[in-house]
Amino acid sequence: MKAEKKENPESKPKHKTKNKRKMSKKKKILLYSLLGVVLLLVSAGWYLLYSGINATEKTQYVYIDGDDNLDSVYTKVGEHAKPLQMRIFKMLASSSNYGDHIKKGRYGIDKSIGAYPLFRQLKKGEQTAVNLPVPSVRTPQAMAARLSKKLEMDSLTLVKALTDASTCQRLSCDTNTIMGLFIPDTYNIYWDVTTDELLDRMKKEYDRFWNDSRKKKADALGMDPMEVVTLASIVAEETNYKPEKPIVAGLYLNRLKKGMLLQADPTVKFALKNFGAKRVLNSMLSVDSPYNTYRYGGLPPGPIRNPETDNIDAVLDFTQHDFLYMCAKETFDGTHNFAKTMAEHEANARRYAAALNERGIKK
Repeated sequence: MKAEKKENPESKPKHKTKNKRKMSKKKKILLYSLLGVVLLLVSAGWYLLYSGINATEKTQYVYIDGDDNLDSVYTKVGEHAKPLQMRIFKMLASSSNYGDHIKKGRYGIDKSIGAYPLFRQLKKGEQTAVNLPVPSVRTPQAMAARLSKKLEMDSLTLVKALTDASTCQRLSCDTNTIMGLFIPDTYNIYWDVTTDELLDRMKKEYDRFWNDSRKKKADALGMDPMEVVTLASIVAEETNYKPEKPIVAGLYLNRLKKGMLLQADPTVKFALKNFGAKRVLNSMLSVDSPYNTYRYGGLPPGPIRNPETDNIDAVLDFTQHDFLYMCAKETFDGTHNFAKTMAEHEANARRYAAALNERGIKK
């Protein structure tokens, strides 16, 4: 028998192994290429959806009101947007039902927000709050004029609410005291806030300000919070010099305790609506108004402005002394001469009147 010839493993052809390796390499290259394309597409999609739409470095604001439609929203957003990102924004809006559910409000477009996050905010109505400074002013008209510059509401609508008896009653006030609810400060509030919502917010902030500590101090004075606010409004009109405020408050509290007329010049100016008067003449003291504290005893029926909080705290933490009279100093530096007797006061008043006459100030 012929011996069987054994094949040498090393003598086998190697082209099959090489082909397998080549195929494996091709698959890897194809896989990596596909991954690269996917990553490229994802990166491009992310860029289109999330890269900053704002064409400037400064945050811009879009105000959408009840009359806006899809086209007007495009116009308003487009004023601040980069062209490419704006096209993406339009695609997102037109492919959804956004045009049928436009939500009004104030929306911030900062330098980093993308087309998709902005679209989502507008669709959900996620507004950017307004920093609303509530000023210290004398009249509802002045308050409405200042606030309406920052809000959607019309100033006449707010004036009407502030002078409406039923609205005031709902807020536990009346038309004389409602201005006292506006504690001067800066509040975060939505641009499209309604009049009722705004007034409810002011009432909430007023109640928060009047914490237990302040209420106890008011009780010790025999006053309710709005009476303290009313006296504080007179203090605010009498002096801008902070160290004097508790002294002025103590003076008027002394007069109230003794049953004396307050005889506060600012209340006469308020009664006459002559806020620019530099001196109060005797002819002005006869005005028949409950705000004229030269004619009517006690506090006026409401604050003559909504006072800043330091004036309210000056009343609550008044300085104890025996002063009953005050007169502006003849130096015109905003401070006052205080007196315990009428004789001292009249001497102070003569010096001040002479200084006014010397400068030709008659009204």
